[in-house]
Amino acid sequence: QYARAMTALTQVRTLLSFVKFEHTVFALPFAYAGMLFASLERYGTGWPGFMTFLWITLAMGGARTAAMGANRLIDAAIDAKNPRTARREIPAGKISPARAIGLVVISLIVLTLSAAQLGPLALALLPIAVVFLIAYPYTKRFTWLCHLWLGITDGAAAAGGWIAVSGEFSWGAVMLWLVVIFWMVGLDVIYATQDYEFDRKNGVQSIPARFGIPGALQIAAV
Repeated sequence: QYARAMTALTQVRTLLSFVKFEHTVFALPFAYAGMLFASLERYGTGWPGFMTFLWITLAMGGARTAAMGANRLIDAAIDAKNPRTARREIPAGKISPARAIGLVVISLIVLTLSAAQLGPLALALLPIAVVFLIAYPYTKRFTWLCHLWLGITDGAAAAGGWIAVSGEFSWGAVMLWLVVIFWMVGLDVIYATQDYEFDRKNGVQSIPARFGIPGALQIAAV
Protein backbone atom coordinates (compact mmCIF):
# COMPACT_ATOMS: atom_id res chain seq x y z
CA GLN A 1 0.00 0.00 0.00
CA TYR A 2 2.86 2.37 0.79
CA ALA A 3 4.46 1.67 -2.59
CA ARG A 4 1.15 2.32 -4.35
CA ALA A 5 0.68 5.56 -2.46
CA MET A 6 4.18 6.72 -3.37
CA THR A 7 3.62 5.79 -7.01
CA ALA A 8 0.35 7.72 -7.07
CA LEU A 9 2.04 10.70 -5.43
CA THR A 10 4.83 10.63 -8.01
CA GLN A 11 2.28 10.56 -10.82
CA VAL A 12 0.45 13.54 -9.36
CA ARG A 13 3.71 15.46 -9.01
CA THR A 14 4.58 14.65 -12.61
CA LEU A 15 1.22 15.92 -13.83
CA LEU A 16 1.55 19.12 -11.80
CA SER A 17 5.05 19.63 -13.15
CA PHE A 18 3.80 18.93 -16.68
CA VAL A 19 1.46 21.94 -16.59
CA LYS A 20 3.63 24.02 -14.25
CA PHE A 21 0.63 24.20 -11.92
CA GLU A 22 2.46 26.41 -9.44
CA HIS A 23 2.58 29.14 -12.12
CA THR A 24 -1.21 29.43 -11.90
CA VAL A 25 -0.57 31.85 -9.04
CA PHE A 26 0.84 34.30 -11.60
CA ALA A 27 -2.32 34.17 -13.73
CA LEU A 28 -4.84 34.39 -10.90
CA PRO A 29 -4.14 38.07 -10.06
CA PHE A 30 -5.44 39.09 -13.51
CA ALA A 31 -8.82 37.50 -12.83
CA TYR A 32 -8.87 38.70 -9.24
CA ALA A 33 -8.13 42.27 -10.35
CA GLY A 34 -11.12 42.19 -12.70
CA MET A 35 -13.24 40.66 -9.95
CA LEU A 36 -12.26 43.28 -7.36
CA PHE A 37 -12.67 46.31 -9.62
CA ALA A 38 -16.05 45.09 -10.90
CA SER A 39 -17.20 44.42 -7.35
CA LEU A 40 -16.15 47.93 -6.30
CA GLU A 41 -18.06 49.43 -9.20
CA ARG A 42 -21.16 47.31 -8.75
CA TYR A 43 -21.41 46.84 -4.98
CA GLY A 44 -19.11 49.47 -3.52
CA THR A 45 -16.93 46.78 -1.97
CA GLY A 46 -14.01 44.75 -3.30
CA TRP A 47 -15.44 41.42 -2.13
CA PRO A 48 -18.11 39.82 -4.37
CA GLY A 49 -18.78 36.87 -2.07
CA PHE A 50 -17.04 33.58 -1.41
CA MET A 51 -18.84 31.52 -4.05
CA THR A 52 -18.03 33.97 -6.83
CA PHE A 53 -14.42 34.00 -5.66
CA LEU A 54 -14.37 30.18 -5.61
CA TRP A 55 -15.83 29.74 -9.11
CA ILE A 56 -13.45 32.32 -10.57
CA THR A 57 -10.52 30.50 -8.96
CA LEU A 58 -11.67 27.14 -10.33
CA ALA A 59 -12.31 28.63 -13.77
CA MET A 60 -8.81 30.09 -13.87
CA GLY A 61 -7.23 26.85 -12.68
CA GLY A 62 -9.12 24.88 -15.32
CA ALA A 63 -8.35 27.36 -18.07
CA ARG A 64 -4.65 27.59 -17.39
CA THR A 65 -4.20 23.84 -16.91
CA ALA A 66 -6.05 23.14 -20.16
CA ALA A 67 -4.01 25.74 -22.04
CA MET A 68 -0.65 24.54 -20.71
CA GLY A 69 -1.52 20.89 -21.24
CA ALA A 70 -2.59 21.55 -24.83
CA ASN A 71 0.53 23.63 -25.41
CA ARG A 72 2.82 20.87 -24.18
CA LEU A 73 0.92 18.26 -26.20
CA ILE A 74 0.83 20.21 -29.48
CA ASP A 75 4.47 21.30 -29.17
CA ALA A 76 5.82 17.91 -28.09
CA ALA A 77 7.69 17.29 -31.36
CA ILE A 78 9.23 20.77 -31.30
CA ASP A 79 10.12 20.44 -27.63
CA ALA A 80 11.90 17.15 -28.30
CA LYS A 81 14.27 18.90 -30.76
CA ASN A 82 15.04 21.86 -28.51
CA PRO A 83 17.78 21.17 -25.90
CA ARG A 84 16.09 23.62 -23.50
CA THR A 85 12.77 21.74 -23.56
CA ALA A 86 13.75 18.17 -24.44
CA ARG A 87 13.37 17.06 -20.82
CA ARG A 88 9.75 18.12 -20.60
CA GLU A 89 7.40 15.33 -19.61
CA ILE A 90 6.07 14.20 -23.01
CA PRO A 91 9.41 14.24 -24.91
CA ALA A 92 11.06 12.53 -21.93
CA GLY A 93 8.39 9.82 -21.86
CA LYS A 94 7.19 10.63 -18.35
CA ILE A 95 3.64 11.35 -19.52
CA SER A 96 1.86 9.75 -22.47
CA PRO A 97 -0.07 11.87 -24.99
CA ALA A 98 -3.25 10.04 -23.97
CA ARG A 99 -2.83 11.08 -20.34
CA ALA A 100 -2.12 14.65 -21.42
CA ILE A 101 -5.32 14.69 -23.47
CA GLY A 102 -7.25 13.36 -20.47
CA LEU A 103 -5.91 16.14 -18.27
CA VAL A 104 -6.87 18.78 -20.86
CA VAL A 105 -10.40 17.36 -21.15
CA ILE A 106 -10.89 17.28 -17.37
CA SER A 107 -9.61 20.86 -17.09
CA LEU A 108 -12.02 22.03 -19.78
CA ILE A 109 -14.89 20.36 -17.92
CA VAL A 110 -13.90 22.23 -14.73
CA LEU A 111 -13.75 25.47 -16.72
CA THR A 112 -17.17 24.85 -18.28
CA LEU A 113 -18.85 24.01 -14.97
CA SER A 114 -17.32 27.10 -13.37
CA ALA A 115 -18.38 29.38 -16.23
CA ALA A 116 -21.93 28.03 -15.94
CA GLN A 117 -21.99 29.20 -12.32
CA LEU A 118 -20.71 32.67 -13.21
CA GLY A 119 -23.59 33.79 -15.39
CA PRO A 120 -24.95 33.50 -18.94
CA LEU A 121 -22.42 35.88 -20.53
CA ALA A 122 -19.45 33.99 -19.07
CA LEU A 123 -20.89 30.73 -20.41
CA ALA A 124 -21.72 32.22 -23.81
CA LEU A 125 -18.17 33.53 -24.26
CA LEU A 126 -16.61 30.22 -23.20
CA PRO A 127 -16.23 28.72 -26.72
CA ILE A 128 -14.28 31.79 -27.86
CA ALA A 129 -12.06 31.56 -24.79
CA VAL A 130 -11.35 27.88 -25.45
CA VAL A 131 -10.32 28.62 -29.05
CA PHE A 132 -7.79 31.18 -27.83
CA LEU A 133 -6.54 28.86 -25.07
CA ILE A 134 -5.94 25.90 -27.38
CA ALA A 135 -4.82 27.66 -30.57
CA TYR A 136 -1.80 29.53 -29.21
CA PRO A 137 0.80 26.81 -30.00
CA TYR A 138 -0.30 26.82 -33.65
CA THR A 139 0.26 30.56 -34.05
CA LYS A 140 4.00 30.02 -33.64
CA ARG A 141 3.92 28.05 -36.88
CA PHE A 142 2.87 30.96 -39.09
CA THR A 143 3.20 34.40 -37.45
CA TRP A 144 5.65 36.29 -35.27
CA LEU A 145 2.57 37.98 -33.75
CA CYS A 146 2.06 34.83 -31.66
CA HIS A 147 3.02 36.90 -28.59
CA LEU A 148 0.01 39.14 -29.18
CA TRP A 149 -2.27 36.09 -29.29
CA LEU A 150 -0.90 34.99 -25.92
CA GLY A 151 -1.36 38.50 -24.51
CA ILE A 152 -4.98 38.62 -25.64
CA THR A 153 -5.57 35.17 -24.14
CA ASP A 154 -4.02 35.96 -20.77
CA GLY A 155 -5.60 39.40 -20.67
CA ALA A 156 -9.00 37.81 -21.12
CA ALA A 157 -8.63 36.53 -17.55
CA ALA A 158 -8.98 40.11 -16.28
CA ALA A 159 -12.04 40.70 -18.43
CA GLY A 160 -13.41 37.33 -17.36
CA GLY A 161 -13.10 38.21 -13.69
CA TRP A 162 -14.96 41.44 -14.38
CA ILE A 163 -17.75 39.70 -16.33
CA ALA A 164 -18.08 37.04 -13.62
CA VAL A 165 -19.10 39.74 -11.14
CA SER A 166 -20.94 42.29 -13.28
CA GLY A 167 -22.38 40.05 -15.98
CA GLU A 168 -21.38 42.59 -18.65
CA PHE A 169 -18.50 44.34 -20.37
CA SER A 170 -17.45 47.85 -19.45
CA TRP A 171 -14.65 50.25 -20.29
CA GLY A 172 -12.95 49.29 -17.05
CA ALA A 173 -12.78 45.67 -18.19
CA VAL A 174 -11.42 46.69 -21.60
CA MET A 175 -8.72 48.91 -20.09
CA LEU A 176 -7.64 46.22 -17.65
CA TRP A 177 -7.52 43.73 -20.54
CA LEU A 178 -5.28 46.07 -22.54
CA VAL A 179 -2.90 46.53 -19.61
CA VAL A 180 -2.42 42.77 -19.30
CA ILE A 181 -2.04 42.36 -23.07
CA PHE A 182 0.84 44.82 -23.26
CA TRP A 183 2.49 43.44 -20.13
CA MET A 184 2.26 39.84 -21.37
CA VAL A 185 3.51 40.63 -24.89
CA GLY A 186 6.59 42.33 -23.44
CA LEU A 187 7.24 39.46 -21.06
CA ASP A 188 6.77 36.75 -23.69
CA VAL A 189 9.06 38.48 -26.17
CA ILE A 190 11.81 38.54 -23.54
CA TYR A 191 11.14 34.87 -22.73
CA ALA A 192 11.38 33.94 -26.42
CA THR A 193 14.92 35.30 -26.69
CA GLN A 194 16.05 32.06 -25.01
CA ASP A 195 15.13 30.13 -28.16
CA TYR A 196 16.38 32.63 -30.74
CA GLU A 197 18.85 30.28 -32.46
CA PHE A 198 16.58 27.25 -32.30
CA ASP A 199 13.55 29.12 -33.62
CA ARG A 200 15.44 30.55 -36.60
CA LYS A 201 16.85 27.15 -37.53
CA ASN A 202 13.54 25.30 -37.17
CA GLY A 203 11.07 27.80 -38.60
CA VAL A 204 9.38 28.66 -35.28
CA GLN A 205 7.93 32.16 -35.52
CA SER A 206 8.64 34.78 -32.87
CA ILE A 207 9.58 38.44 -32.62
CA PRO A 208 13.20 37.61 -31.68
CA ALA A 209 13.44 35.22 -34.64
CA ARG A 210 12.03 37.88 -36.94
CA PHE A 211 13.79 41.02 -35.70
CA GLY A 212 16.80 39.69 -33.79
CA ILE A 213 17.39 39.94 -30.05
CA PRO A 214 18.27 43.67 -29.90
CA GLY A 215 15.18 44.57 -31.94
CA ALA A 216 13.01 42.23 -29.89
CA LEU A 217 14.16 43.79 -26.62
CA GLN A 218 13.36 47.25 -27.98
CA ILE A 219 9.86 46.06 -28.89
CA ALA A 220 9.47 44.53 -25.42
CA ALA A 221 10.56 47.81 -23.82
CA VAL A 222 7.93 49.72 -25.79
